[in-house]
Amino acid sequence: MKRKVYFGLICAMWLSLPLTALQYVKNWDHLPFKLATHFNAANQPNGWMTREQALWSSIEMLAVLLTIFTLVLVLSHRKQEITPFSWALLAFFYVVLGMASYMFIATINYNLTGQPIHFTSFGIVFGVSLIGIIIAHLGFRRGPRFVVTHVIAREVHAVRAWAALFVPLILVELAAISFVPNWGMRLGLSLLCLVLLVALAAVWSGFRYYFTPQGFEIHALGFRLKSVPLDDIRHYSVENWNPLGGYGIRGVGNSRAYVWGNRGVRVVTSDGYVFLGHNEPQRIVRDLDAMMKAGK
Repeated sequence: MKRKVYFGLICAMWLSLPLTALQYVKNWDHLPFKLATHFNAANQPNGWMTREQALWSSIEMLAVLLTIFTLVLVLSHRKQEITPFSWALLAFFYVVLGMASYMFIATINYNLTGQPIHFTSFGIVFGVSLIGIIIAHLGFRRGPRFVVTHVIAREVHAVRAWAALFVPLILVELAAISFVPNWGMRLGLSLLCLVLLVALAAVWSGFRYYFTPQGFEIHALGFRLKSVPLDDIRHYSVENWNPLGGYGIRGVGNSRAYVWGNRGVRVVTSDGYVFLGHNEPQRIVRDLDAMMKAGK
């Protein structure tokens, strides 16, 4: 039943497409030939399209979002159970689609009545939703917290060159915050800037692996990301990481990777795997061997 509701809600997302198009159709004869479709930070129009261009641009953008969201939700949960994070991700996609539809409908209303678009609520909702889904992703299926009597080994995996990528993004955000006159947009941009700052700190600090007689834990910035009990481990081996898989915290459900480089150790568990990135993967294997021996 739960799966039927979940996949039914995925299908229901596509209703945003005809409902948005309907707003154009029912107001078509009242819309000007050219519509203001882009606005500056002061909420003043600075870009225009014909009615046809605006309609098809809205449909195309929604269609792209809907296709991406549907593929992510269906392919990642086709065989896996529907988890609390699955619902959180679905809710986040609904929020994004809702904001996109709001922008299109608000644009129509502006061109019909001159009613201003409320970017304040837009920025706040997006910023809070983004932080919420990140917290949900990090907190999902962390595993049990161990009662650690002693730590067998500690390892750190960090490639600090990656931190440089966040610096220009943060500078752009800070510049935007200083120039945007709308306080709501400032708040939304500030929340996004906060996320980038935390990401920068996490990349610089790196992932920290703790090997104990009960299993191993992965931490970042003092936050426990995941615990893998000793009894859940089936086998492990040194492997190269495919760059196409991305870097940082990757994967959903029962398979997670913590990687900033191209080498590491894949630990196969009873219900998935955990990839521990490290520049010297043999050290991870040595630590895992010592952990398995101590846990017997």
